[in-house]
Amino acid sequence: MRCPFMMLTMESCDRVGMLEQRGLRLIKKLNERLMGESYLVDRGVTVPGQEQRMASTSQENAASTSNITSVTRTEKSGYDQLPKEMHQMKIKDEKTTNYDENEMEAAIVSGNGTESGQIIATTVGGRNGQPKQTISYMAERMVGTGSFGVVFQAKCLETGQAVAIKKVLQDKRYKNRELQIMRLLDHPNVVQLKHCFYSTTEKDELYLNLVMEYVSETVHRVSRHFNRMNHQHMPIIYVQLYTYQICRALNYLHHVIGVCHRDIKPQNLLVNPHTHQLKICDFGSAKMLVPGEPNISYICSRYYRAPELIFGAPEYTTAIDIWSAGCVLAELLRGQPLFPGESGVDQLVEIIKVLGTPTREEIKCMNPNYTEFKFPQIKAHPWHKIFHKQMPPEAVDLVSRLLQYSPNMRCTALEACAHPFFNDLRDANACLPDGRALPPLLNFTAQELAGASTELRQRLIPEHARKENP
Repeated sequence: MRCPFMMLTMESCDRVGMLEQRGLRLIKKLNERLMGESYLVDRGVTVPGQEQRMASTSQENAASTSNITSVTRTEKSGYDQLPKEMHQMKIKDEKTTNYDENEMEAAIVSGNGTESGQIIATTVGGRNGQPKQTISYMAERMVGTGSFGVVFQAKCLETGQAVAIKKVLQDKRYKNRELQIMRLLDHPNVVQLKHCFYSTTEKDELYLNLVMEYVSETVHRVSRHFNRMNHQHMPIIYVQLYTYQICRALNYLHHVIGVCHRDIKPQNLLVNPHTHQLKICDFGSAKMLVPGEPNISYICSRYYRAPELIFGAPEYTTAIDIWSAGCVLAELLRGQPLFPGESGVDQLVEIIKVLGTPTREEIKCMNPNYTEFKFPQIKAHPWHKIFHKQMPPEAVDLVSRLLQYSPNMRCTALEACAHPFFNDLRDANACLPDGRALPPLLNFTAQELAGASTELRQRLIPEHARKENP
């Protein structure tokens, strides 16, 4: 019997160029990859090759193609050594005037400044009539490394407070986009920038140091913890808590600040293990997207990369973060990534095996330049078969609303917050499993709710919360 995937054909193209050649290569690779799949396995159990792919945590981490700043840990030493071999995905900031060296003053530091016990002293204030103040940080241990630089835990000697310091090599020709964005952020579900300063080494290298609040855990590590407990899945209450806070943070970033994060994944979601408050971190890939202005599509870690990015769309929207959030939700519900592709094309194959072949209209929404190509016709896999039978139907429904081919068909972050899957969190008597209060969830600001309909606001904020926060 002839394999149906071998019947793939392409319409003839009048123009020959880089786009066409890229399309041909993509379709060819996609066809070759799908020819190897003679059947679709019930994704609720496993996927061909997935056990091998997920055999080690390092393989999952290696799928990341962007800079990492997450604070994670390992079994032996008490914290994870982040992958040393990372694909460099540093996004160059727009060329502007030289960095303002008068904005921050810092002591000249010899060495790399991250060695345990080394002290970094910096001066703050002195502007607008404010008195100057010296703040000293003692480096304690490395908690992250990648192509971007390093992240280390430190202690403020004046206050005793633990902080995380992200240290990156600063190009004097450019302003640092991450710093510019983080200065705008102020939200309970976004990591806080406490301070920043420049430091130099004996080699006269200039480094930017971002001093942020220290949060000890990540969603990635919490999920692994439950997976190791007799292969248990994360309790639904924590899935609800974490996903809700991700969506609330994204609503703030997208609609209040106007920023697309572009690298939402479990490693970039910090969690306080006592309060279970979640904070999005790592804004090294973040950008304010301007309509009509092209952006690089080779962005976001592979498992969480939206299909329009795989199709090479130069103009995309904040909906790519919504797709990533849907991938994180599905991963927490399943205990393993939903789309564990080993390459860009393989990632698209994994998506097609679940969502089916995108329609011509869906392809047009992702990248209109690909509508002339024909793709292998694969039927969508029922969502209820991807998750175990005890999965709440509301959870499956939310996943299906987040993981849509067409970016404009994905629900917004605020709409996601109002989804019935989170109704338990809106109950007046809701609490953590140990009886402690939930982290702040319903204290929306006027800016967060701007543009929301009355009906949406009523679904977001129950009556008891409206009385507490009139």
